[in-house]
Amino acid sequence: MAGLTDKAKRLLSEPNIVHLATVMPDGSPQVSPIWAHVEDGVIEFNTAAGRVKEQNMRRDPRVAFSVVNRDDPYERACVRGRVVEMVEGDEARAHIDKMAKKYLGSDTYPWYKGETRIIVRVEPE
Repeated sequence: MAGLTDKAKRLLSEPNIVHLATVMPDGSPQVSPIWAHVEDGVIEFNTAAGRVKEQNMRRDPRVAFSVVNRDDPYERACVRGRVVEMVEGDEARAHIDKMAKKYLGSDTYPWYKGETRIIVRVEPE
C-alpha cells in the first residue's frame, strides 16, 4: 500500500466534503460528493445499496478522491485507490451514524429511510 500523505490524512480527518470518482460501464467518469474518513490507512465511506457509485465500484474497483479544505478551497489532496472491501449490515448502519456525528454533530444519520447501508473501504495507491 502506497499510503496517504500527511496532508491527505489531515484533510480526510476533518469534516471536509470529498468527491469520489468511479468508472461508468462505458469508461466515462462519475463523480459523487461523500463523507469519508481514514481508518488504519484505509479510506472509508458509506453509501446505499443500488446507487450508481456502488454498482460502478462492484464492477470496477478503481476510484479517485478529491478532498478540499472547507476553509481554504485552494488546499486540496487527490488520492487514487482500489476498493478492497464492501461491508453491509449492522456495522454499516452504525458507520453512517459515525459519519453523521463527524459531519453534522448528530448522533444519528437524519436521512436514514431503511435502505441497506454499505461501508466501502479503499486502499490508497
